[in-house]
Amino acid sequence: MAMILSCSIDLGKIDKTKITEHKNGGKYYNFTVVVNDDKDQYGNDAAISAQQTEEQRKAKEKRTFIGNGKKVWEGKSKQASPQTTTPTAQSNGGDGLPF
Repeated sequence: MAMILSCSIDLGKIDKTKITEHKNGGKYYNFTVVVNDDKDQYGNDAAISAQQTEEQRKAKEKRTFIGNGKKVWEGKSKQASPQTTTPTAQSNGGDGLPF
């Protein structure tokens, strides 16, 4: 399922020591977005937290929430459906009946 989220991040909550510089010169901050089935009290569908290491997850450390978001569009994925052959009026005598 495809969706578009509109999100906000509180820049004051970002740990600046976790900003990494890529070899292309760009600076990146990794975060995690969790999309929930139900809205919170403010109508948000998504929660954004600072990305944790595997060790932090195993130790069940508390996540640092840095923002939230709302679904603004949701659609169905485009999957190829199997092609079926449908009889036509001409292939069965031309009377419009499928048999």
